[in-house]
Amino acid sequence: MRHHLILRVSTKLLAGAIMLFAFYVQFHGDYSPGGGFQAGVILAVAFVLYGLVYGLEAAQEVLPRRVVHRMMALGVLVYAGTGVVSLLSGYAYLDYNALNPGMPEKGQEAGILLVEGGVGITVAGVMISVYYAFAGRPPRISDEEW
Repeated sequence: MRHHLILRVSTKLLAGAIMLFAFYVQFHGDYSPGGGFQAGVILAVAFVLYGLVYGLEAAQEVLPRRVVHRMMALGVLVYAGTGVVSLLSGYAYLDYNALNPGMPEKGQEAGILLVEGGVGITVAGVMISVYYAFAGRPPRISDEEW
């Protein structure tokens, strides 16, 4: 893989731009098309691209499996935790007004941001985990048998 210099340099440049675009989609999801799911998939694409060019081991050095598994759990915890906070405050599950009862508009913004953030973290973790699982499988037939 050492001889693919242009591909390796391009990947490093593209991965950063892809991640930046994922954060743009994440934080502008309530104003334009996009949100947590789309941002999570786009963020995962940056790591999959890196893994395809540099290899699975290099990708797992950048983002180890244990971190990916914790991302999945953290995302679900943020999403569900937002609902639990509203339940404990006496509101309905995922009623964002509970996050700021004095200013419901601010509560709505905070709730949407938290829920979409949780979805984005979970989706990115799941997609990267799926890539790790498929890329880490041993091949069924060797290259010579093709």
